Amino acid sequence: MQYAQLGRTGLKVSKLCLGTMNFGPQTSEADSFAIMDKALDLGINFFDSADVYGWKKGEGITEQIVGRWWAQGARRRERTVLATKFYGDMGDGPNDRHCSALHLKQAVEGSLKRLKTDYIDLYQMHHIDRNTPWDEVWQAYEVLVQQGKVLYAGSSNFAAWNIAQANERAAKRNFLGLVSEQSHYSLKVRQVELEVVPACRAYGVGIIPWSPLGGGLLGGVLKKATEGRRASEGVQKEIETRRPQLQAWEDFCSKLGEEPANVALAWLLHNPVVTAPIIGPRTMEQLTGTLRVLDIKLDAASLKEIDSIWPGPGNQAPEAYAW
Repeated sequence: MQYAQLGRTGLKVSKLCLGTMNFGPQTSEADSFAIMDKALDLGINFFDSADVYGWKKGEGITEQIVGRWWAQGARRRERTVLATKFYGDMGDGPNDRHCSALHLKQAVEGSLKRLKTDYIDLYQMHHIDRNTPWDEVWQAYEVLVQQGKVLYAGSSNFAAWNIAQANERAAKRNFLGLVSEQSHYSLKVRQVELEVVPACRAYGVGIIPWSPLGGGLLGGVLKKATEGRRASEGVQKEIETRRPQLQAWEDFCSKLGEEPANVALAWLLHNPVVTAPIIGPRTMEQLTGTLRVLDIKLDAASLKEIDSIWPGPGNQAPEAYAW
């Protein structure tokens, strides 16, 4: 396994992050335990979750599964760097969501209870809360850090100016602020290259891409078009719309002698601002097969050909659209 520092921190995390969103809804608890054990054995120490995962309001089913796995001992907790998230609906009350100091306190206590632990390594805001001032957010985080319940703060789905505003306000409070941003980023979705990627580079914020395989389209979908969510009507329609592009992509990966999913992840990792893309294996085979990613090196010619298949904005803002 290879490791990277999380943003500007001294924390070392694996360059692949194990996503747990499937644990419960799609992957049984027994299989989830086996996948997490295997991940640790492979050196993957970075796991991502959220209080809403499991998709039953207020229950935090996925966090409960992680907590019961940790409770088995064998230093599972100590060997894991856990990133979890809050923001979404955890109840029917007006304060059972978003980033107020009240909900932040309630959310972290709920996650700690479900996870059967006394601290969270990386506590991420799942979305920007436009109604809560940063001084309120950071004051609440500061208390949690002082109490030892949270070690680092992160964001997810933030715009570049949100990241800049958050970290400038944190600096005025002598607080570390955001150290990571979990963004929707893949060859298929490259808008973050305009402003989010440059902002993260400037502020020392590590990017943790979610949906790095573009909802499965980048994972060899033409060969596996009837499996899992690829079989849905919406995905099938997109496959047909993008068929020439997908064919060119899969032909390119075949020429490299690599699986398309692994090339897509390797492309993300060639960007030094990316700390670790989130992988969401449903099976043990998917997990172990992903390790090949770390050995794939993409030269300038390969990167240029990938850009021709999956064009990005071409540059950061404003050069992407102005002189």
